[in-house]
Amino acid sequence: MTLSILSDSATQFLSKSIEEDANEKGLSVSIWEAPINQIDSQILNPLSEFNKKKFDTVIVFESSHHLLERFNNSSNKTQFAEHEFLRLCELFEKITSSAKTKIILFNFYEINDYSFGNQSTKIPSAFIYQLRLINVKLNKYCSQNHRVAIFDVSSIQNKIGSDNLFHTALYVNYGMLISNEYSDFIANHIVTIILAQNAQFKKCVILDLDNTLWGGIIGDDGIENIQLGNLGIGKTFIDLQRWVKKLKERGIIICVCSKNSEDVAKNVFINHPDMILKLEDISVFVANWNSKVENIKKIKEVLNIGYDAIVFLDDNPYERDVVRNNLPKITVPELPNDPADYLKYLYFQNYFEIDTISELDKKRTIMYQDEYERIKTKTHFTDLSEYSASLRMKSNLEGLTAFNIPRVSQLSLRSNQFNLTTIRYSEDELERISNIEKKAGIVFDLVDRFGTYGIISFLILRKESTTVLKIENWAMSCRVLERGMEQFIMNQLVEYSQKKGYTKLVGLYSPSKKNGIVQNLYPKLGFTQGIDCYELEINNFISLETKIKLAHGKK
Repeated sequence: MTLSILSDSATQFLSKSIEEDANEKGLSVSIWEAPINQIDSQILNPLSEFNKKKFDTVIVFESSHHLLERFNNSSNKTQFAEHEFLRLCELFEKITSSAKTKIILFNFYEINDYSFGNQSTKIPSAFIYQLRLINVKLNKYCSQNHRVAIFDVSSIQNKIGSDNLFHTALYVNYGMLISNEYSDFIANHIVTIILAQNAQFKKCVILDLDNTLWGGIIGDDGIENIQLGNLGIGKTFIDLQRWVKKLKERGIIICVCSKNSEDVAKNVFINHPDMILKLEDISVFVANWNSKVENIKKIKEVLNIGYDAIVFLDDNPYERDVVRNNLPKITVPELPNDPADYLKYLYFQNYFEIDTISELDKKRTIMYQDEYERIKTKTHFTDLSEYSASLRMKSNLEGLTAFNIPRVSQLSLRSNQFNLTTIRYSEDELERISNIEKKAGIVFDLVDRFGTYGIISFLILRKESTTVLKIENWAMSCRVLERGMEQFIMNQLVEYSQKKGYTKLVGLYSPSKKNGIVQNLYPKLGFTQGIDCYELEINNFISLETKIKLAHGKK
């Protein structure tokens, strides 16, 4: 991917750190750094070197030191934040006029010149008042513009201290602001944001129980003697549970993997008066005396996610090492010895970066609980067709709408295996597609007797001629593989095409490292190999067998 850094301070060391960190995480980046202090001119001048290039991501780092200089020279200090905010918005709009470019914006770290003493925070003409106002305005702007992500350098400053993060002497003498000591740390956070923007982020936390979610060993101490409450060390575990609960509420999957008797472990969730987490917060609960490696493998199968999307929290150094050595792609934090430091450590690591969040993310726990029930039910069947019929599946289909576009965009970013051309779509692009006469999107959901899967597939179609319809892309969640969903979709697509007067379907397949499972999809659905595509004469199509029924739909 291509990356640009626009800054009013020197960023050579930061650029090198970003490149090294990205490579360690399997992301190949090509970085272009603009000359120092040319942010506005590079963006606004159509003949600038910046505008001669195309970038996937642009990092904008304006220092608070320069902001203070502009403030000191401002003739209208009470309107300074508004003026600077509008200037930045103009820059953002110019950058994002390119269809896919995303921005990572450093917010403004705090400098208080104390020109009004401690009253500066309530006096509109004070610098710290205006700086904080700019940050508030940027927060609101970015919440409404998903292509601009904030890199919260202000919070990092609070964590490690301004004198540690910024070297004023280096800045004055060499134009370099971020200290060498912390350039790797800053780079790690930036790469994490870039990965999240490209749908590579942590989706699940698997929790140990004893001395992780509560103090003590439940099997030995009993429910009345474990450390859990609002006093002493018990408060540490309460606070940790509150944090995990917040992760769950924003869509992170919460699972339990514990060496314990299941009924004893679950009893704490059910009957301990101070438990914040409840059984309904846990997607998959595994408590037995098997190895944690085997139990994590079991959880991973249920969730159908990669090991690199999982964080495993366990207080026991031995268990952490066993998991690391056997499942090296899992993130296993080296928790501090003192539980009182757990949260401080986890906050600092920022494992759960996110790009966007949809309403479906908030329902993810229930969906995975339903999937766990499906898997347990499946063990009672020897015939896959009988199992599929027992699910009583129904699907609804509709076009692209304001309600489903955020989820469709997420699906396009996250689907790698069942994604025939691996084209990724932003919400803006999908909105444009929905308004193009020659293009259309069809979106499918799925429900069964256990619950809803939500939106699980979409097709982007293009009218090639009055008789030919092209499948520009087709993506589907791997959670519904072996359900007969692709056969159902194909039947509905043919019916849709016939109603629109098309006589031929053309399907595209672009191989990638991960989508090999669909390389023969079109031939299996009745297509024949053409030149650089697959073709189907609609009149020759024979309806495919599937156990999924149409609920209702807007075609």
